Amino acid sequence: MTEPQTNIQTRWYVLRCASNAEKRMRDKLEQRLQNAELEGYVPSVLVPTETITEIKGGKKKVVQRKLYPGYIMVEMVIDEEGNVPEDVWYLIRETAGIGDFVGGDRNMPVAMEDHEVERVLQGMRKTEERPALKIAFKVGDRVKINEGPFESYTGVVDDVNDAKGMVRVIVTIFGRETPVELEYWQVEAT
Repeated sequence: MTEPQTNIQTRWYVLRCASNAEKRMRDKLEQRLQNAELEGYVPSVLVPTETITEIKGGKKKVVQRKLYPGYIMVEMVIDEEGNVPEDVWYLIRETAGIGDFVGGDRNMPVAMEDHEVERVLQGMRKTEERPALKIAFKVGDRVKINEGPFESYTGVVDDVNDAKGMVRVIVTIFGRETPVELEYWQVEAT
């Protein structure tokens, strides 16, 4: 077994796993690393998620949604040559339920680029601070207005603004097409 370095350098790698089993595989991998006393070589095992707000059955819920179903990210200590210690690499590859590393060949995985890692981590931090909205409508969908002065009118979605949670709907009023700005929860699909 190799010993961790005092001057620690880490890189992020992506692993394939079964879809809808990402959290279970993360926990399993962390447990195997702990049992083999190699957890110091893998500081982080991450299931990339985003926090979104959605409305189901008229109730607002904040939920976690996986950004990359079927994949987990691992941060691993690398040696002076930029390689992952073999005992750590083999332990990960031999963990049941975890597929192979993304990229590279059968001998050594390829690390993620720093800008890719930062984009994923920054996206996760941003949605934790302020959950993103999940608006189920897209341009061209037919909708019915459920609330407000245009209640019970039907129209066609003209624009969706996820950041503000707004939907612009074109309704026909007195024979003229008129755009109406509504909050996403004020309309439903027909």
